Amino acid sequence: MDNQASPVLDNILQQFPQATRDKLIPILQLVQETEGYLSKEAVVEIGKHLGLPAGKIYGVATFYNQFRFQPTGKYHIQICRGTACHVKSSAAILKALERVLKIESGQTTRDGLFSLEVVACIGACGLAPVISVNGEFHGNLTTDDIEGIIKDYRLQDKTNDTNN
Repeated sequence: MDNQASPVLDNILQQFPQATRDKLIPILQLVQETEGYLSKEAVVEIGKHLGLPAGKIYGVATFYNQFRFQPTGKYHIQICRGTACHVKSSAAILKALERVLKIESGQTTRDGLFSLEVVACIGACGLAPVISVNGEFHGNLTTDDIEGIIKDYRLQDKTNDTNN
């Protein structure tokens, strides 16, 4: 593996010439917005650009739950754990998602199809408990609904593959 930054990462860093540590968060946000996550390579290159150790970059990035360190799946599932959802058993919905997908929150399935993220609030309290899949809401869920929802997305993915 060569030690050169990817062209995309290089382009981002060029937007912040002579940057100092005060530009760390905006750089991390732009890299994640562009790449979908913060790769090990990105953390190292950002550190070089800012003159900071990669460990310091990683420490800052892990402090904020907005940053991810692995790519999200084609279908990114966010499960709300806000008060309304919590009261209506979103913990059981989370467990069902983990069981069906065979991953935990913060992970992506081996096939890259699904990723799972717990969020503090989706802002759809009237639909509690609720999940969002790529921005599409599924509300008033029970644990029995989860398998069917996942099956539908798998089917949709297969249908899209055959149509392309």
